[in-house]
Amino acid sequence: MAEMFAHLAEWLHDVFIKQLDAWVILGFVAQACFSMRFVVQWVASEKAKRSVVPVAFWFFSLFGGTLLLVYAIQRQDPVFIAGQGMGLFIYIRNLWLIANEKKAVTKVD
Repeated sequence: MAEMFAHLAEWLHDVFIKQLDAWVILGFVAQACFSMRFVVQWVASEKAKRSVVPVAFWFFSLFGGTLLLVYAIQRQDPVFIAGQGMGLFIYIRNLWLIANEKKAVTKVD
């Protein structure tokens, strides 16, 4: 049992300490930004007592997704690059649709 914990401790050290550099820190910051979109969406939904997707969700998606794409490119991870790259189009399109909707509302007023 002690040997198993020693191997686990060594693995945790190798993964989280030994590899720690500016890119890993960027990756963690990017993931935190990307994850904040769910917190924003959850809080907005709880306040409204219904499912809501606020504009901040799309901005956190765009910012976090862009940082994660940079991280994935640096790490040369094709799966991560494809996933984050495709997501950016969706986030930009949603922000574009929201901006167009706001323009249409202001023209009516």
